[in-house]
Amino acid sequence: MSKTYRIPHRRRFASLQSPFATTTCLIYLLLIELIQPSPNNNIFCQASWIDPDTPQDAQTVSPLQVVPAPPAPKHAKHDDDDDDSDDKKKHHRRRRDPTQTPTFYPTFEPTHFPSIAPTTTTPAPTHPERIYNLVFSDEFNTPHRRFSDGSDPRWTALEKNDYTNDAQHYYSADNAFTDTEGNLVIKSESTDTEILGFNDVKHKNERITKHFKSAMLQSWNKFCFTGGIMEAEMALPGRHDVGGLWPAFWLLGNLARHTYVGSSEHVWPWSSSVCTDKSRTAQLVSACDRVEHYGLHTGVGRGAPEIDVFEVQAGSIKANKGAFLKMPVGQPFMSSSYQVAPGRIPRPGEGWWPAPGQWYNNLTGGMNTSMNIIFYGTYNHFRDDTNPAEQDYWSDAISYNRQLNESHFGKFHKYRVEWEVPEEASKKNNYTKSYGYIRWFLDGETVLEVKGEGLNASGTGAEISSEPMYMLLNTAISSQWGFPEKCPSNCPCKTYNCRGGYGETCGFSEGFCDMINKPVEYKINYVRVYQDKNDPKQKVGCSTPERPTRKFIEAHKEKYMQKGDLQPLKPIQNGGGECSVAAPMNATLPQSCGGTTRGKCDVSRNPPTCSCLSNWTGPYCLSQAAHDDVIWDPVETLADLGFRGPNLKGPMGVMLAAFILFAVTVAPIVLNNKKKRRKGYSRVPDYEHLVGA
Repeated sequence: MSKTYRIPHRRRFASLQSPFATTTCLIYLLLIELIQPSPNNNIFCQASWIDPDTPQDAQTVSPLQVVPAPPAPKHAKHDDDDDDSDDKKKHHRRRRDPTQTPTFYPTFEPTHFPSIAPTTTTPAPTHPERIYNLVFSDEFNTPHRRFSDGSDPRWTALEKNDYTNDAQHYYSADNAFTDTEGNLVIKSESTDTEILGFNDVKHKNERITKHFKSAMLQSWNKFCFTGGIMEAEMALPGRHDVGGLWPAFWLLGNLARHTYVGSSEHVWPWSSSVCTDKSRTAQLVSACDRVEHYGLHTGVGRGAPEIDVFEVQAGSIKANKGAFLKMPVGQPFMSSSYQVAPGRIPRPGEGWWPAPGQWYNNLTGGMNTSMNIIFYGTYNHFRDDTNPAEQDYWSDAISYNRQLNESHFGKFHKYRVEWEVPEEASKKNNYTKSYGYIRWFLDGETVLEVKGEGLNASGTGAEISSEPMYMLLNTAISSQWGFPEKCPSNCPCKTYNCRGGYGETCGFSEGFCDMINKPVEYKINYVRVYQDKNDPKQKVGCSTPERPTRKFIEAHKEKYMQKGDLQPLKPIQNGGGECSVAAPMNATLPQSCGGTTRGKCDVSRNPPTCSCLSNWTGPYCLSQAAHDDVIWDPVETLADLGFRGPNLKGPMGVMLAAFILFAVTVAPIVLNNKKKRRKGYSRVPDYEHLVGA
């Protein structure tokens, strides 16, 4: 088994920030090899994911307390109730409990009106306060960073058309950058992009024009984590009362790469390790599998569940109006969700409050929230499936909407999710199984808590995610989200183009084109992730011992790439960006390679290009170097497969080196001369001999 070495006395949040530190690290590794030589040692000496600009008071956090909404109001008085009539009191019969069919009203208790948020109150925790340590941060303080493939160790900005969810946008890497105020900016704009490519949904090549550009950043297969706390401070884009933008902040299991549709089929959003007839046929890697492939464990179902910290919908439709007629929360709102498969059957119809037994228990909503009765999940069917009855499946969106207001758009607020991984009963936990939970917060106030006990009680086999998950930040523009619910009269609603005629502009929400004709910006001040170092379930890494992903992705890499890609991700470029000796060397600019503390302009090359100093990377040396502290699933070597090479130290090593040198230099010349003589070639006489003749 391969060994993993940590650098002793180095804090988890320390970074190698100087040439001296890097040199010390390398010397340390050399000493280990001299003291304990072994061809089976995989030694890793890498920078961590912590941004040195993270404030000291943000190095640790503790979980927040879940505060539920107050109890629902009492029932409205019925017309046939008469408090002054003893006879009617005596003979009045209570209404029977609601039937098991969907109703317009919440049926946790029979009421005439939906409660503020149907809740299950949970007592405050009594265990000692847990401390979570920072394991990842990006403060975005270095301006002019770019995130195209190969430019940044933390994030990849897609350069790709989005075929999902009736997307009207093209994702451009140029629309994601850091500004001079310490923010990541995702810019959405009205501009055309001509696309000739393969439609992942229709499975055909096509030429189309997208009339909007935006950006998506992913940490896929770079930074992933399993369990912990994630927090970000953000200012939402656009106007609170104009629908059409779809900003989001979310997590997805590493086995699926969003917008690469092939990687998601029968993978999204499965989180189940129970073998059933449905999982056997509908889950790509199910607990029914008894043969171990790609390093995946037998009897362990795999997938890519989704945790939406938020999906925000702006607009002017208020609570108890229009599409939100039966809900106490209207536009603008943020939707916080756990999307998971397999889904429940029977299930409530969209727009109806669930009847008893139709939905999950152990859900706690906070103030100004409501169960999202407009969207309960998705029916998943894929065109290449040959047996839809067995292969199709429902996935559930366990979701609450939180009312927002004008201040959330353009002003910074803190969004947070706390994720506790399930744990099987064992001696370590006194043989007590825990089902985990997910909790959402806005500015420290509870939005939603989903407890794993509720998923377990549903009987579907779904559970809180144990998958390594990666982060996504994006703004989409989709006709499914915030656009008018019904197409206006005489409007085709087929093409959406703010610079077109009436037939291309009539389908937008009022004011949308005026808003986006001047680019709108989604700003992120920081993203931070914390974990409990005393909890072995919580790990950093995209391929962990419990949930490996590396070999599976390598074996199916075509599902994670676009046509023409050589690899799913390019290696991170270290320097090489074109620079200028005329640029001010102390300025944090691409042309000056980030300034004297980050890189230098190498004028010995033509044209001059950037050369990065220690702990800085990217083509213009503007990104902090970052890697996993621990490699749980290292690339296998011949030693891992049992091969033991010769000991190359001492005289034997010198003799072998001399033999190799002879084999690659002298031997080819000798063999080539023999080959020529066999073919009748003769040696040309010396030049002096020819002159003498």
